[in-house]
Amino acid sequence: MNIKKHIPNAITSLNLVSGMAGIFFVLDGKLFYATYFIIAAAIFDFLDGMVARLLQVHSEIGKQLDSLADLVTFGVLPSFVIFKMLSEAFPDSHTPFLSFFIGVQSAMRLAKFNIDTRQSDRFIGVPTPANALLLCTLPFLSNKFEWADQLISNGYILLTFSIIMALMLTIELPLIALKFKNFALKDNIFRYLTILIGLISIISLGIAGVPFVIIGYILLSLVESWIKPHEI
Repeated sequence: MNIKKHIPNAITSLNLVSGMAGIFFVLDGKLFYATYFIIAAAIFDFLDGMVARLLQVHSEIGKQLDSLADLVTFGVLPSFVIFKMLSEAFPDSHTPFLSFFIGVQSAMRLAKFNIDTRQSDRFIGVPTPANALLLCTLPFLSNKFEWADQLISNGYILLTFSIIMALMLTIELPLIALKFKNFALKDNIFRYLTILIGLISIISLGIAGVPFVIIGYILLSLVESWIKPHEI
């Protein structure tokens, strides 16, 4: 029995378990714990692909398992997080159910990614982990800044922002992928800027800095697309 070919799938399974644990904590009203698990899931999501490449054990089952795990962790979990937050803004209302659109769009994004051959060196639309991390870390941002709390506690603003981010998952817009063909500054200036913004935000603000990382990433991608248009 070849044990090493199962290692990436085991790591992907940890991604899935993290997503299910996150949903449990959302239902228990503990959004901060749910965020910890989505961060853990994002780490597992990064590691499974890296380990598969190192061990050279790619498989079709692994590819499908990765998408299914991502749907739960980066699609269903953020839907529930936003649902919980909207329930506080719209008590006794059906409005929070609109957050399930995030899960639907995440499924569409993952399905498109599996059959889209254009996404080898850049993404088309916001990746599901980036969207999930942005939405699920909003409680930390709200807890850090009063101005953020005022914005996020406004149900209409939160709902509008969530819908916009859900639409960004399937938008036909090329976004930066941190895949380096070389390390020359002129070829990777926007990748380096993305990493720099990420480091500054996380070091200075911790988890509350994640929304700034993701928004900065999207804005830099827009600037790059304007300066260096890509055919999609």
